[in-house]
Amino acid sequence: MKSVIFFDIDGTIVSEDGLFTIPESTKKAVALTRKKGNITFINTGRTEFNVNKKVRQLGFDGIICGCGTYIEYNGEILLYNKLKQDFCREIAELLRKCKVTPVYEHKDGYFFDDKAPKTADLDDFLETFVDEGIDISRRVEDSNFCFDKFVIWENEYSDMELFHRETGRYFDIIDRGHGFFENVPIGFSKATAIQLILDKLNIPLDRAYAIGDSRNDLPMLKAVPNSIAMGGAEVIYPYVSYITTSLDDNGIYNALAHFNLI
Repeated sequence: MKSVIFFDIDGTIVSEDGLFTIPESTKKAVALTRKKGNITFINTGRTEFNVNKKVRQLGFDGIICGCGTYIEYNGEILLYNKLKQDFCREIAELLRKCKVTPVYEHKDGYFFDDKAPKTADLDDFLETFVDEGIDISRRVEDSNFCFDKFVIWENEYSDMELFHRETGRYFDIIDRGHGFFENVPIGFSKATAIQLILDKLNIPLDRAYAIGDSRNDLPMLKAVPNSIAMGGAEVIYPYVSYITTSLDDNGIYNALAHFNLI
């Protein structure tokens, strides 16, 4: 019987050192499990445009992006939660009042707000985006401004009570630590996407596997009985059924071998 395996990207498939290294053992493991008849999905918080070509070239059967707001299988778009532009502009105005620093994520690109407080973290992000060849010219004032999800950094002047009260009416707020928050429309997550795929492909839950390394993977990991943490991701160890080795120590290959998926 076929199994379906859901992989996070950063820290799971690729290194987080800015080099986006994919171990040869990971490439081999993905190819072998697909050859065995299993179905593979990327399940990431990244929006669709920002799924690295190196990752796509591994040959995954489908991609889940934006924490479940976009789902594609064999080239067919199964779901895309498109927020209305007027609503997006209202949220942008709210975040200005909250004095937080946002990055708005759309399936086609990022949008930035020059009226938001400047932070070193945002500067680091922008530098990384430039290195990756990502367009950083889009702004909230653009006529096509819209987003699927967004992230924010808080600072000493941020009104986080206002942020949580008002933003929390529409978005699940994921605390990523160190004053960084990921915000996903309520009703969408890496877990809701998994359920849609299982229903679509008629695969029982006990044949579903998920592999991740961070807090925003918890919905995905908690949604399946076969949950796997990458070595070194201690923060999620209490929530998984298996802990593999680290990414650069054949973590993916060892995990799939442990569950007889290759």
